[in-house]
Amino acid sequence: MLSLNYLYDLVGVILLLTAAMTLADRRHPKRYASALFWGLYAVVFLVGDLLPPVWVGAGAIVMALIAGFGGVGVGHHAERSLADYAASAKRLGNKLFVPALAIPLLTMAGTLSAAYLTIGGAPLLDPKNTTLVSLGVGCIVALALACWLTRETPAQGIRESRRLTDALGWALVLPQMLGMLGLVFSDAGVGKAVAHLTTNYINMDVRFFAVVVYVVGMAMFTVIMGNGFAAFPVMTGGVGVPILVGVYHANPAVMAAVGMLSGYCGTLMTPMAANFNIVPAALLELPDKNAVIRVQVPTALVLLTVNVFLLYFLMRL
Repeated sequence: MLSLNYLYDLVGVILLLTAAMTLADRRHPKRYASALFWGLYAVVFLVGDLLPPVWVGAGAIVMALIAGFGGVGVGHHAERSLADYAASAKRLGNKLFVPALAIPLLTMAGTLSAAYLTIGGAPLLDPKNTTLVSLGVGCIVALALACWLTRETPAQGIRESRRLTDALGWALVLPQMLGMLGLVFSDAGVGKAVAHLTTNYINMDVRFFAVVVYVVGMAMFTVIMGNGFAAFPVMTGGVGVPILVGVYHANPAVMAAVGMLSGYCGTLMTPMAANFNIVPAALLELPDKNAVIRVQVPTALVLLTVNVFLLYFLMRL
């Protein structure tokens, strides 16, 4: 059976190769610190479940210190000329989209057909993580297609992976770190603190006010934490479940769906979501590093307002 652990191992191997290539890059201005950063991240994927939690936490702190003190840098990459890129694009044409489109298509196909993919009665894909495993398979097939179309080797794919990893930098780690932060906040009782504050200082006896607190709170916590998944356990545990579901009998599925969409509105408005908002500006070499956020704020505010009324009218369906 193809389980999620195989995908973790694959990611860990790629990160380990990235760390090794960084360490071997003598023209890298911060090769030792950068190699340590990616090496520690690789260890989390490869053997994180076997290590004591304290060790993993210590590694996360070391990674944060390296990133905080500017230790993650960009190495030397042998880039082709614009003429080479133009010639390759002309030769391949729209075939370039085949590997990219193969990923979502195979992910969807694997997810929908997982129940029928069996070997000797045993499922081929992990039933608990069908979508993620299908995504991993889709990425591997896409790499094979890309190598076939471009006449390159998997080694070139690893080199390109390192180049993109360098371009993204420490922001690549943010989704996992912030998702973990959400669980820490939940276990620390932040949700209960939010519930205490809201019930004592806001009139939650009015259903509309309760909906506004939950929707806007999801966006605000996402702005602070940079990730809707990190904000979700805090606001859902503090307001969503005890008040919207417990008092006003909201449909949990509707509450959760609109809540996450509200969190994504916060993602559009925060530099903390660096991999979405800051990295694209850097890759496009925009003079204003917050240009992406400025463009997205009006859409986020309109959608957030719509979410309030969506949840208010649909919560009891």
